[in-house]
Amino acid sequence: MHESTPSENREVFIEAEKTERFVTLKRRHRSFVLPVAVLFLAWYFAYVLLADYAHEFMSTPVIGNINLGLLLGLGQFVTTFAITTWYVSYANRKLDPIADEIRNDLEAKEAAR
Repeated sequence: MHESTPSENREVFIEAEKTERFVTLKRRHRSFVLPVAVLFLAWYFAYVLLADYAHEFMSTPVIGNINLGLLLGLGQFVTTFAITTWYVSYANRKLDPIADEIRNDLEAKEAAR
C-alpha cells in the first residue's frame, strides 16, 4: 500500500475542493451557518443590552417572582438547543450525504494508489 506524502495529500484536497460537490457543500453550509449566527448574535446582544440598559423592562413581573429578564435569559438556552437541533437535522439531510460522497471518492482514489 502506498503511503501518501503531505504534498500528495494537499494536491488531492485541492483537486477535491474544486469539484462541484465540494462547492455545493460549502455553499449549503454557509447558507445555513452565516444567517443563523448573525440572528443569534443579534438576539444575544439585544439581551445583554436590555439587561444593562433596560432594568425596568427586564424586571417586569410575569408570574410571581419570575420576571421578563429571567424568561429572556432562559430563552437564550432554549435558542441554543433549538439551533443545535435544527443544524443537526439540516446537516443530516443536506450536508452529510454530499460529505459522504466526497469522502468515499477520496478513499477510493487512495485505495487505487
